[in-house]
Amino acid sequence: MMIDFVRFPDLIDANQDGLLAHGGDLTPDTLVSAYAQGIFPWFNHDQPILWWSPDPRLVLYPQDFKTSKSLQKTIRAQKFTFSCDREFNQIVSACALRGLTEHADESIDTWIGVSMQQAYQHLHQAGYAHSIEVWQQKKLVGGLYGVALGKVFFGESMFSRVNDASKLALRALCDHLSKNNFKIIDCQVASDHLFSLGAQEIPRADFVQILSNIDIQQAPRDFANEFPATIAAQTVKT
Repeated sequence: MMIDFVRFPDLIDANQDGLLAHGGDLTPDTLVSAYAQGIFPWFNHDQPILWWSPDPRLVLYPQDFKTSKSLQKTIRAQKFTFSCDREFNQIVSACALRGLTEHADESIDTWIGVSMQQAYQHLHQAGYAHSIEVWQQKKLVGGLYGVALGKVFFGESMFSRVNDASKLALRALCDHLSKNNFKIIDCQVASDHLFSLGAQEIPRADFVQILSNIDIQQAPRDFANEFPATIAAQTVKT
């Protein structure tokens, strides 16, 4: 599909928290245009659509994923298998449910509301949004989803139903991206959990420079092609 490019305000107009704009819609045209400009949506159910571009930006270079000794042991046990784009809708729903569970004692909603779920389902149907599924004894126990444009993967959310499942999903994604010469995973905002897995902050200007080679009119890649069902046990990166 051809993308009708939507231009956002200049990133320099974002406030100190990274909030750049509000309003608009969540069509594939708008979302693809936003990601290509270094912008992502993030809002609660009672808010307008909010668009963000924080500075600095949290990113993970696929080759820099840190595999702890305990995670390496889990990989060697070979109790998990992996897939790509097999159960996209289930992954998004599980991530939304995780948000509700985490905030069960608070009077706020998960940011992955119905409109967001539908928007990413449409983006998946258009070939831009993808999921990684983690299976244990044929049960879905973890995963993540995000958007692939050019050689950049924009991570959105992940979940676990058993220990380490989301870490394994991210490790599987990093392996896949490395083999396909992806440059970077956008992790959006600072997180101690992601720092522990190898993520780092870079200036927004550097992040936008990495995005400069993205051609949004290029046909979406066959992201799931040759995705490995298992992850190889490798030397631990510390």
